[in-house]
Amino acid sequence: MSYVGALQRVLSLVDFERMPEPASSRRYNLARMRRLAARLGNPQDATPAIHITGTKGKGSVAAMLSAILTACGFKTGLYTSPHLHTFCERIQVNGAPVSQKAFAALVDNLWPTVQQMGQEDPDGPPTTFELLTAMAFMHFRAAQCQFQVLEVGLGGRLDATNVITKPVVCVITSISVDHAQVLGSTVEQIAADKAGIIKPGSVVVCAPQPPGALAVVQDACRLQRAKLVNLGTAFQWEMADSTLSGQIGLVNSPAREYRVRIPLLGKHQLENAACALAAVEELQQQGFAVPTESALTGLSRTHWPARLEVLERNPLIVADGAHNPYAMRKMAEALDPYLPHHQRVLILGLTTGHDAEGIADEVARMSPMAVVATRSRHPRSLEPGAVAGLLRARGLAVTEAPNVADALRHARASATKADLIVGTGSLFVAAELREAVNGIPPELYPEYSAPQSVQRTV
Repeated sequence: MSYVGALQRVLSLVDFERMPEPASSRRYNLARMRRLAARLGNPQDATPAIHITGTKGKGSVAAMLSAILTACGFKTGLYTSPHLHTFCERIQVNGAPVSQKAFAALVDNLWPTVQQMGQEDPDGPPTTFELLTAMAFMHFRAAQCQFQVLEVGLGGRLDATNVITKPVVCVITSISVDHAQVLGSTVEQIAADKAGIIKPGSVVVCAPQPPGALAVVQDACRLQRAKLVNLGTAFQWEMADSTLSGQIGLVNSPAREYRVRIPLLGKHQLENAACALAAVEELQQQGFAVPTESALTGLSRTHWPARLEVLERNPLIVADGAHNPYAMRKMAEALDPYLPHHQRVLILGLTTGHDAEGIADEVARMSPMAVVATRSRHPRSLEPGAVAGLLRARGLAVTEAPNVADALRHARASATKADLIVGTGSLFVAAELREAVNGIPPELYPEYSAPQSVQRTV
């Protein structure tokens, strides 16, 4: 099977990520994922797992821990979503994406099971995300990985990754309101869903949280008799120095002081690094050979693009996947100390299912010189006119562009060499800005209106 043929099969299934309307919680069904895993011999339990959820930073922490464990000599699988440029990025071993040949082979191997479930399972065949998750588990088992680092796709309790039974460490990064139509409209409701990854007797590393969210996590840990490592009280961190290529930070834990170098910008990335180091300390206590110096070396090698990523200088062009008000606020807070500039020009595209009004409020607080409203290729992208309307209502100067590449041309025309151009509002906009600046060919997908016969409404 060709890679294109494999993608056609994967995308013929129900794909909540790309549906024009965001999914609701009733569409999620972990029982079907459990049945899929059982048909495959439960590959998720073959490899020790670090399970990571949160609203902001979960992907960064996953990338950090993957780099750390790889530097410590472990063969490490990494499963993340969504991808920037190709589906192969979602499944990695030691930092290398699965090859197109291996991706196609995984689909070919699992497709008879997908078809059988389409005919026999009361809930129909797996979704796109469920199949990809199973592919990751199968790939990590076949590769004889010694760790698998798993980023939750959405929420936690009903996420397909939550079929793992005994994670060696759970990590909950910063929680804020996002995906409210699925997870709930308060941080307490969202925290309850994310705390669903906590297993009996597990170890939970928790980033600083709003009081209500922390209380929910604490209650879940008590119920599951899980050990809670609360970074808000146990760890401290601060930036020591930064350049456009990264930063040096000081992280203090109850056990020791760390001087860390990370190629990611923003104070929130120091918080993410503290989460990763807390997980390292817990692994060390469990007897895993994770030498501290090797861990710090791995942390310095973290590769996680489109997060305050400098793509070009003079003018500065930065890609950042901030897609909710909290993330947009954190990005704005990082611009002055980490990315000195004269004025700001924003390329902004938004996605349905996120708090567009809240994001527009944060953009207005940034007081950009100009904003170019655009859209990515993603089918859930808002039209540029809708984005522009939100910003004009807040008194901002806005132009419209039909795509990110055109938006970049508009932004370049508005900016001087002393200015900063930021492409943000969704990870998809950030990805397409990377493609436009770096000449990365996009991976285009088949139409979604013609599903194959195995698809069933769920």
